[in-house]
Parts: sequence; C-alpha cells; structure tokens
Amino acid sequence: MNETEGESLELYFHTSISEIGSQEWNHLAGLSNPFIRYEFLAALETHHCVGEEYGWFPYHLSVRNSDKQLLGACPLYIKTNSYGEFVFDWSWASAYERAGLNYYPKMICSSPYNPVTGPRLLANDSYVKSIMVQQIIKIADKLNMSGMHWLFTNEEDTQLCREQDLQLRLGCQYHWKNHNYSNFDEFLSTFVSRKRKKVKRERRMVQEQNIHIEIIHGNEASEEQITSAHKFYESTFDRKSGFPTLSEGFFQEICRTMGEQIVFMFAAHEKEYIACAITLKSDDTLYGRFWGCKQEFHSLHFETCFYQGIDYCINNKLQTFEPGAQGEHKITRGFLPTKTWSAHWIKDSQFQQAVYKFCQQEQVAMHEQCEELLSLSPYKLEE
Repeated sequence: MNETEGESLELYFHTSISEIGSQEWNHLAGLSNPFIRYEFLAALETHHCVGEEYGWFPYHLSVRNSDKQLLGACPLYIKTNSYGEFVFDWSWASAYERAGLNYYPKMICSSPYNPVTGPRLLANDSYVKSIMVQQIIKIADKLNMSGMHWLFTNEEDTQLCREQDLQLRLGCQYHWKNHNYSNFDEFLSTFVSRKRKKVKRERRMVQEQNIHIEIIHGNEASEEQITSAHKFYESTFDRKSGFPTLSEGFFQEICRTMGEQIVFMFAAHEKEYIACAITLKSDDTLYGRFWGCKQEFHSLHFETCFYQGIDYCINNKLQTFEPGAQGEHKITRGFLPTKTWSAHWIKDSQFQQAVYKFCQQEQVAMHEQCEELLSLSPYKLEE
C-alpha cells in the first residue's frame, strides 16, 4: 500500500501559482528542470506572458493532506487556442468545428511555450499521482472542457497515464547525447568523413567571417545584455509574423531568480552583437529555446544554436542537448530522432473514439518515421 493510500486528501485549483508558494512547489518539482520551477512559471504570470491575451489561463492543482502538507501539484492551464503547445491538434479543432462543436476551451498540463519533456505530475507517491489524474479529468468534465492533455510527459508520468487508460500520442524530436567526449573534435571523430568535413567547413566559415561567440549566464548578464537577448528573441517572431509572448520583464526576472540556468550564446562581429541563442539547462541537459539575428551570416545559425551548445555540454559534462522542436536538418549535425509523449482524454465519446484511433495509427507511422530518419545519421556506428 502507498504511504498516502486511505489518507484524507484535499484538492484545490488555483488561478495563480502564487497561491501555492515557491518553497512548497519547488519541494515537489525540484530545481533541476528549469521549465517546471516555481520561478519560471511565476514569472510567466507576473509579466502577463500567460493569461487572457494569449489564451493561457492558469488553473494549477494542489493536493494536501489533513495537516495541510502539500503532497502533489500539477501545472494546469485552461486554453482557448492551441498556440505555444507544440503537440499539434489543429486538425482535431477543425473536426470539432465542422461538426458544430466547440474544441475550446480545453485543459492542458504543460510548461507554456516549451516543447520540453519533464515531470508533469509533481508528487513523490504514485497513489497521489493517480488521484491527481482522476480528479483533473473530473474537473475538466465538470467545466465542460473538450478534453484534458498532458504534454511532453517524462517516462514515469507517461507510464502512469498509460495505466490510467489515457490515450498516448507519440512525437519525435532530435537530441544529442554526450558519450563522455573530451572535446568537440573527439565528438566529430565519430562522424563519417563526408559529414565530418561539412561540420568543419561550417564552423570554419563562421571564424573566417570574424565572428566570435560569448557565452554568458543569466546571473552574469547585464541588464543591457538581457535587453539585447530579448530583442533577438523578438526579431525572429517579427520575421515570421508570430507573437513574441515572452516580455523583457520576464527575461529580466528569470535571470535574477534562476540565472544560473540561463545560458546566452551571443555572436559578435566588429564589437557588436549580431545574434543570440537563448538556452536553459538542468543538472544534465541543455535546452535550446530561442534564436534571433540582426543579419544573415553563412552558417551562423548552425554555430550558435547547435555547435556551441554541443561544446557547452562537453565542457560542462551535460549528458543531453535538446535544441528544440522539429528540424530534420539537425540529424546530420549529430542530433538523432528521439521519441516524445503526450497523454489525452477527450470528453465527447464519438470524438474520443476518432481521436484515439488517430493517435494509435499515428504511433505506427511515427515509429516507422523514426526508423527511416535514423538512416540520415552522420555517425560511423549508431549511437
């Protein structure tokens, strides 16, 4: 029997994470994964990066025992769109619309705007986790949400969702693994000759353009450097006609509260910053999140977003580099197909059958796609 099984549990839903508090939240979430830390999620709320304007309404869950001790928590949001989720369900929303039904609002468990695998059911007890899943579905049903979705679940939470008969959905990203390389050249020696020469040529071209890279952690960055990084972040959305939801205030705050986990990789040319890759790190993983540049330089994106990250992982003994969602071009640079998971509950019984069938068929196709993509691997021997 689990420690808490049979114990009286009280569940609360919160429209602000501040109602739970940093010490209690981080006691369950830990400090390693930056995207699930209280400081990160609270900064999103404080600086209005989530809320009505962007269709992310906080609705976090807390579970307490009779002594009011926090036993479980879950970062929940009610969504009025599918923006910033990276588990794409636009076709589901379209099907609902064609049927004259509302797909929104829906409920999700995620770190907003970040396609990063991590803990979602924050508890040290599997019984508490199971109760959370069951009660979240009940409240989603009561509030007439079209569905409840756990995005980018880690292995433990994925397995628990499977045991709760939720439908799993398979995705694919491209991750780099550190096999105790002593330096970048040793890593590159594992490539076949043609692919190795291509990477060397790309790195050489950056050097020949008189570009050098400065790596600055958030707790070391000046306000001006943080402002510059944010402008680069905005520039990418300006070019792609997107929405830069993260404000400069948000960047300034997380650099102040958790700056040791923020890593800026500035590219400088003629004493001026021309580009920046914004990454975050856990105890063992580097996460590439955002990128922006003032002007185009040959191979600068590859150097700043990929090769510098690999260098950083090797030098700091990080085991994994996740450079973000999508992008098959990453494979030939050492990032291999890696499976990601999400879990789903759909309220409408007819659509539930259709969505679950879609996910099952998609799983077969995704497994096959991952195997096919491995043929693009640059390594002499598969990792």
